[in-house]
Amino acid sequence: MSCYLVELYTPNAAWQALPAAQRQQFLAAIGEGLGQLAGQGIELLSLAETDTAIAQASPHQFLGIWRFPDPQARDALLAAIEASGWYRYFAHVNAASGTGAVATHLAALAAV
Repeated sequence: MSCYLVELYTPNAAWQALPAAQRQQFLAAIGEGLGQLAGQGIELLSLAETDTAIAQASPHQFLGIWRFPDPQARDALLAAIEASGWYRYFAHVNAASGTGAVATHLAALAAV
């Protein structure tokens, strides 16, 4: 069963204080790691700036949306993100789920 991850993140003061050359070095390593994910069945659906012109917009500046073949692949990506030092430079939240259906979702909402 597929599962999904949505990341929301904004650069923090540590990132903003990092010299441009160190930012580039850090991002080059991230890009290299991203290139290896497809072989693990990890599918990147989007990495982009968030749209702040929508109703109830997130205050986060960027988002990532991922699809995984299983929770183990998702957890491997999350471990790699943490090991990279990413959370040191970005205010970051994650939301994860399995594949859902409308009826199941509505029933879960009704049960709350």
